[in-house]
Amino acid sequence: MKRTLLCLLGAPLMFHAVASTAAETPVVYQYGMKLDIDRVISIEQPNERCEVIPARMTYVDSRGEVHVLEYLRQTSMCSDI
Repeated sequence: MKRTLLCLLGAPLMFHAVASTAAETPVVYQYGMKLDIDRVISIEQPNERCEVIPARMTYVDSRGEVHVLEYLRQTSMCSDI
């Protein structure tokens, strides 16, 4: 009885852990790639000096699935403003 209860309660937690890991694995952007971006959750990019470096964008598509995209971006340290 206790094993069955543990299995029933543990399964959703295991599914959530697997889903979270899958969402955190970035897809590297290729030029011309079709993107389905409904809402941007976050954009992460180190901003230490003026250079082009990989940035990560976490977004939700039109089906509600979370994705992480890695792409090259110039840091804001390069702006003249």
